[in-house]
Amino acid sequence: MTNQNKVELLAPAGNLEKMKIALNYGADAVYGGTSTFSLRIRSGKEFDIDSFAEGIAYAHERKKKVYVTINSFPFNSQVKLYENHIAKMAELNPDALIVSSPGVVRMANKIAPKIPIHLSTQANVMNALDAQVYYDMGVKRIIAAREISLRDCEAIKSVIPGLEIEIFVHGSMCFAYSGRCLISALQKGRVPNRGSCANDCRFPYEIYAYNPETNTTFRLEEETGVGTYIMNAKDMNMASHVDEILSSGVIDSLKIEGRTKSPYYAAVVTKAYRHAIDDFYANDFDAKRYQEELNTTQNRGFTDAYLISRPFEKDDTQSLGFTIQNGTHQVAALVGEDGKTWRCKDKTCVGDIVEIVLPVGATLQESDNEYGKIEQKEGRYWLTFKKLISMKGKEFECIHSGDLNDIILPTTLPGYTILRRGIDEALVKKGLMEAEESQCRD
Repeated sequence: MTNQNKVELLAPAGNLEKMKIALNYGADAVYGGTSTFSLRIRSGKEFDIDSFAEGIAYAHERKKKVYVTINSFPFNSQVKLYENHIAKMAELNPDALIVSSPGVVRMANKIAPKIPIHLSTQANVMNALDAQVYYDMGVKRIIAAREISLRDCEAIKSVIPGLEIEIFVHGSMCFAYSGRCLISALQKGRVPNRGSCANDCRFPYEIYAYNPETNTTFRLEEETGVGTYIMNAKDMNMASHVDEILSSGVIDSLKIEGRTKSPYYAAVVTKAYRHAIDDFYANDFDAKRYQEELNTTQNRGFTDAYLISRPFEKDDTQSLGFTIQNGTHQVAALVGEDGKTWRCKDKTCVGDIVEIVLPVGATLQESDNEYGKIEQKEGRYWLTFKKLISMKGKEFECIHSGDLNDIILPTTLPGYTILRRGIDEALVKKGLMEAEESQCRD
């Protein structure tokens, strides 16, 4: 693969803000949707037709792409609704439609013949036989099952060189094969394959053994240190293998999971993989650099999953003791799109010092005035707050999470810059805040 044919970096777009953040932090393309026909109903509700159209225009102005998710499996009663939705999406001129079922592939070809079709991971393509069937139907790209190996990707590409292959490299892993799960439907009536998964696999469970001959039930005791999150998969993290993946020359797109995750996740994870890709082509790949940033995000523990190693060779893909853990950092604030103000995401006070995380390619000058001081130390930028004054002129000693005041910055920063602090400091501040609230109640 030459520098002229660089692999694509594809990031999640859970709403318009996260779409813009992903694009500013290095994504070549984003994926998202507007309706319940997506496999992420919650994020689908974050977009309406106008905001999604705005996002597509925003991406296209920057020579980047947007892929529309229409990847749930339709009921018979929904066929006409699917037809109308595909026609409506086609009017927005997206760069591809992501679909799951053969019937919807045929429908999309008929209604929107000029828009490329990408086959969702839900279709479970694992071999060249199945890939050929979809390719013959007009599918331009397959999003391979998370359980696929790099060797199988090479085999598919050798048989169908014109077919693009997209793989997941980061994000949540599903307990079920390629996400084909019924646990949520069984326990909650929420159908995972139609976008409403309740994440039942993330809960702890008590295990019982029943003897029908004696009608006796025993509760199995938990082994110390093992835990009972028996179906909770760790999060995929393939950053250390980006060089190996790209060296194969058969992968066209690296995909990050996470439309329902935070703006911080969208920014930091996208930026880490952007650097990994660019460093590979510059012969400067260093996995430690990317892992340091990825470890700043909340996660369920990390695994390099199955692309390099077969599933039966792995014994570290489950997180048995917890469902989620803090990363090494906590977001303090997010800078607005115009770069002039910020909004609080974690308690921030006069005198606090936070790290500045810039979008890809952005630069910054040191400054010092009545509002604050920006300085560079050991290759990172830091902001010390001297005054917290809102655009309406109100002054604060501290701002708390969720406050909607736009606070003036000491200087204009690149839009969507992130301000963060170490998790230990954040937890101390949280403890102090809870203590203060308790005193007020007393």
